[in-house]
Amino acid sequence: MTASVYSHQSPFALESGIKLPGYHLGYHVFGKLNADKSNVVWIFHALTANSNPVDWWPGLVGPGNLLDPEKYFLVCVNMPGSCYGSIGPLENDPATGQPYYHDFPLFTTRDMIRAYQPLRELLGIQKIKIGIGGSMGGQQLLEWAIEEPELFEHIVPIATNAFHSPWGKAFNASQRLSIELDPTWLQRHVQAGIEGMKVARGLALLSYRHPETYDLYQNDADINSLGPYRSESYQAYQGEKLARRFNAFSYYRLSQSMDSHQVGRGRGSVLQALKKIRARTHVISLKSDLLFPQNEQIFLAENIPGAAFHSIHSVYGHDGFLLEYEAISAIIREFIREPDLSSRTPYSVG
Repeated sequence: MTASVYSHQSPFALESGIKLPGYHLGYHVFGKLNADKSNVVWIFHALTANSNPVDWWPGLVGPGNLLDPEKYFLVCVNMPGSCYGSIGPLENDPATGQPYYHDFPLFTTRDMIRAYQPLRELLGIQKIKIGIGGSMGGQQLLEWAIEEPELFEHIVPIATNAFHSPWGKAFNASQRLSIELDPTWLQRHVQAGIEGMKVARGLALLSYRHPETYDLYQNDADINSLGPYRSESYQAYQGEKLARRFNAFSYYRLSQSMDSHQVGRGRGSVLQALKKIRARTHVISLKSDLLFPQNEQIFLAENIPGAAFHSIHSVYGHDGFLLEYEAISAIIREFIREPDLSSRTPYSVG
């Protein structure tokens, strides 16, 4: 495993029209590129994760797992706007020499994958055998598979969508409102808005999980209790946990990046954009997902040429894409072993 930083020293234009003089990306690589460069797996992380997938996908990535560095050359990049090595709000603005904070520009999911393209070239990668990502990671994967249709051999978008829904945007907007109500939010320091972010994380969990998750793990044993309740302390704990490793500026801006996701923008329509994908595609869904509901993945499978579809039952809701690694591994193993999808039903619920 190697952690590195890629520095892009030439101007980079964002979809918003803002031009950056350059940028940098934190990334990890695992394993070795084989002689014919045919063993590349590009992993895309979700909202608050980092570029080391062993940290957050340990059942899927690592020795002995499906994505084994003994077999594959694994690449994962920290998305711009985050705080794990890539350009982000706590970095200095070249124009002022001071941290960006609130002034950090919006990177759309399309901007993100365009920022990855020069790194791919630097690493000598002409073809990616498998692209895989869940949630916001899946959004980036779809953007790249549309942008460069011949780049990926297989793609596995999990618990994701072609465009972020009004429902998803409402969740994100409510989280940003929580941050904005923090009296420190307008201050220019690292801890600004952090208490609001703790509340935002609690709101987010209600979309990441499912009522069944709380019934199983946060139920109160004492039926006579008048509080405090387990679910109450759990929400507070999750907010504190995130505050120890993240910042409100990145959280705020990355939620806007997720909201910006729309593969049809500038490409005629969403359907026209999805038809551009040439990679063999297997869409994976979580039946209990409240944030990225199953109909969004069915829509992908119906409109990406030759795509296959599989739905997993999980008590974990949206977070099942991080936790149901045995089921996901089994689906992908079967998928990458299968030589041709052209003769099968485009999608089927399993």
